[in-house]
Amino acid sequence: MLIKKRTFLTGAATALGMTALASGAAFAQDDKTKVGFIYVGPINDGGWSQHHHESALKMIEEIGADKVEMVYQENVPEGPDSERAMTQMALNGADIIFSTSFGYMDPTLNVATKFPDVKFEHATGYKTAPNMSAYSARFYEGRAVQGTIAGSMTKSNTIGYIASVPIPEVVRGINSSYIHAKKVNPDVEFKIIWLYTWMDPAKEADAARTLIEQGADVILQHTDSTAPLAAAQAAGDVIGFGQAGDMAEYAPSPRVSSIIDNWAPYYTARVQAVMDGTWETHSVWEGINTGMVGIGEISDVVPEDVKAAALEMKDAISAGEYHPFTGPLNKQDGTPWLAEGEVADDGTLAGMSFYVEGLEGDIPQ
Repeated sequence: MLIKKRTFLTGAATALGMTALASGAAFAQDDKTKVGFIYVGPINDGGWSQHHHESALKMIEEIGADKVEMVYQENVPEGPDSERAMTQMALNGADIIFSTSFGYMDPTLNVATKFPDVKFEHATGYKTAPNMSAYSARFYEGRAVQGTIAGSMTKSNTIGYIASVPIPEVVRGINSSYIHAKKVNPDVEFKIIWLYTWMDPAKEADAARTLIEQGADVILQHTDSTAPLAAAQAAGDVIGFGQAGDMAEYAPSPRVSSIIDNWAPYYTARVQAVMDGTWETHSVWEGINTGMVGIGEISDVVPEDVKAAALEMKDAISAGEYHPFTGPLNKQDGTPWLAEGEVADDGTLAGMSFYVEGLEGDIPQ
């Protein structure tokens, strides 16, 4: 069931003042477990939000529509609006609420504190509470595979990267892509454009066109829509990758592969845990080895030897035989970071706020 935004806004002011009614369970209409989702974009963006929504629908299919009721709110800006949306869901009887964007972290924590009987799950953050978990995927593993393909296929040696919000997750992705493009093509260079938004098709398309004008014949993106692929298709002789979803409508080219986020098993397990009374707070960060990060089909446009190298890397990461951040690696200013064979620890990766050596430009502060 979709909560219409107009209705939600009308009730929001009242909802914020109803702290005496801070037990969402009191509003439950039946025995179904009520599950809420907060999306930063529309459910048809072709990428991040759509894939969360499709995973939510798979969760219902797995558990049973007779046992689960889903509510969701799309196009919720990060910040106060998201706090109001979650508050409304909790007051309307949600048993568990998934907030699916990094910028929802503090709002989720604020609402979780007000509704101790409701479970909260926040995607890609790091803060937790007794009734709030954090979950994320090791997207940088997929970007190592992307970087291998990108570095091998560029003819201009210029790769364009559309970056969204300057947080460690995005910086990790840039570094991982660059490191692995450089491994297969020492002459490669990255041009990076920061958009300060996760989802804005017009800005994403403009960024892609600008990068192409600057010589990029490969476009990597950490934004949510298919607009960069559309721009690459219009330009011709430019390749790109699906982000969050497969974006297969652009295959076999410009989309030559993709990083696919598979949240369905996690959503199923966590909702089932609420139903079983076994839900506990935790913080998880899973990758290719569990299937939370998937690599979409590598199209026939990719030469066989490049495809083989990419799949070999994917398999090595999955088997735990290779870590994308393995030394020797220096920071951008030449400062030694990882010695030969040394692997970055999760704490450093989680807070990564620097470029590796070879990348040009500054990370916005």
